[in-house]
Amino acid sequence: MLMDEAQRLTARMAVPPGSLGLLEREVQKLFRTWPQIEWELRPHHFVFAADNGIVAAGVVAQDQDITYLQAKNMVEGRAAISCFCKVQQVPLSVVDVGIRSDEAVGIDRKVAKGTENFLESPAMSERNFWRACDVGREMVRQAQKEGCNLLSFGEMGIGNTTTSAAVLHALTGADLENITGCGANPGHPEIVLRKREVIAAATKHYRPLMKTPQDILRCVGGFDLAALCGAMLACAEERIPFLLDGFITAVALACAVRINPEVTRMAIPTHLSKEPGTAVALRAGGIRPDDAPIHAEMCLGEGTGAILGFSLLRTMLYTVRHMKTMEELVKSSNQ
Repeated sequence: MLMDEAQRLTARMAVPPGSLGLLEREVQKLFRTWPQIEWELRPHHFVFAADNGIVAAGVVAQDQDITYLQAKNMVEGRAAISCFCKVQQVPLSVVDVGIRSDEAVGIDRKVAKGTENFLESPAMSERNFWRACDVGREMVRQAQKEGCNLLSFGEMGIGNTTTSAAVLHALTGADLENITGCGANPGHPEIVLRKREVIAAATKHYRPLMKTPQDILRCVGGFDLAALCGAMLACAEERIPFLLDGFITAVALACAVRINPEVTRMAIPTHLSKEPGTAVALRAGGIRPDDAPIHAEMCLGEGTGAILGFSLLRTMLYTVRHMKTMEELVKSSNQ
């Protein structure tokens, strides 16, 4: 099999072949996404924030106001993702797609003040689904105009592990016991049981309506998931690679890949979230769970894992460019 340019660049390094493991494969994937090889990363991180009406069904233990408070905390630079981005010098934008508040937080693209309770009606109207999806597309295209060549995505929204598990279940048929975790509710097994009960009832009810990934997102998803899906589709169209985060972004990936299989080529995994549905979602998106280089038992969201993954990718890109090649090493030893 002939090597492509990405393989040649990593194969020439003065290290035993394959000794940098996943990091070699990740930087190769990065090279292949771009129209031409680049040596400078110009990143941007987007957090899509929205509330979910399904919290009214008892699927969380937290106050829904935390979505608004934490999104504000991100904008003020005091949240985990804000700190991660600052250390790595990655620009951060918080996009309000549907926080339940009169005041918008960050970039105002509020579709509505949260989705509907999908036990009572579809999570969103068709119009609102497409509006949320277009928010993600808009952010990607704006970043591209500003010269970005690598994006990463995160989310914020109380109840979004429930919406994500519901979407994944409807999309793949995966057993709810295997994909529904505690989310932000550790120590509350009754919450997990309630989530499974709610998801099973809703997916059974909406099954006749859920013919496409878009239908599934509209019926049982969230505005953040719709925006993430739209952003990933735009990345495939514009040939901009993006870093995956954890469970929620992996579910959005699974939806986007069903719509356009080319999305997989743009997606670079970073960490394997401890949320149980992550591996199923990654596989549904065409990503092997073992290809996520960071196994840190994280499940925070916000894109924190993606930014840690960025630090690895940036390190590897610098190394490929600056380390001595095997040819140079041999030549120097013969002098």
